[in-house]
Amino acid sequence: MSTAAMPPTSLPEQIAERVERLLARHAALQEANTQLAGQVRQLEAERDTLRQRLAQAAERVDALIAAVPALAHAAEDEESAP
Repeated sequence: MSTAAMPPTSLPEQIAERVERLLARHAALQEANTQLAGQVRQLEAERDTLRQRLAQAAERVDALIAAVPALAHAAEDEESAP
């Protein structure tokens, strides 16, 4: 069917079609935005958990580093003991 055989649409009809397309696009974008916002919240929670675990691991490493001189000194004392 050729477009020449179709009657031309009036300006109000063209505007109505464009408005319908815009409304459909707006709804799709709102849904995508909602999904992306949920992903952001999930990733932020995961990031916060990882930051907490990293801080805990750093504390453990710092404690081990602080204990090294005392352990080395204790080992020297054991070696020099009769």
